[in-house]
Amino acid sequence: MFSSLEIFRTASALAAHASARQTIISQNMANADTPDYRARDVRSFADSYPGSSEPFRLRTTRAVHVRTPGGPHEFSQNAVERPGDASPNGNTVSLEREMLNAAETKYAHDVALTVYRSGLNLMRSALGRN
Repeated sequence: MFSSLEIFRTASALAAHASARQTIISQNMANADTPDYRARDVRSFADSYPGSSEPFRLRTTRAVHVRTPGGPHEFSQNAVERPGDASPNGNTVSLEREMLNAAETKYAHDVALTVYRSGLNLMRSALGRN
């Protein structure tokens, strides 16, 4: 039931994106001293979520009028090499930058949870179960 509502689908995709990005960030931090390791990152959520280039629109009454997005996305497959200055051993990981990225990712995950909770509260209100 929740997967068919756009707000829950978007919140779930944002949480999955944050999870995939946190995985890539932890891999970068684990390889901070590995020679010739190139820091990676996940493409932004706006670039990787289907239909994000066009604003959200109200759904119509007929299924043929609704564009159905593609299946579930594996955001971690969208990992790209992040440009940056290399250290003398060829490693491009900056621990300071990774810490900032981790904080941004935590914020994105918190936003996803807040949107999900707000949607649930809205549904509870609509059902009269405050």
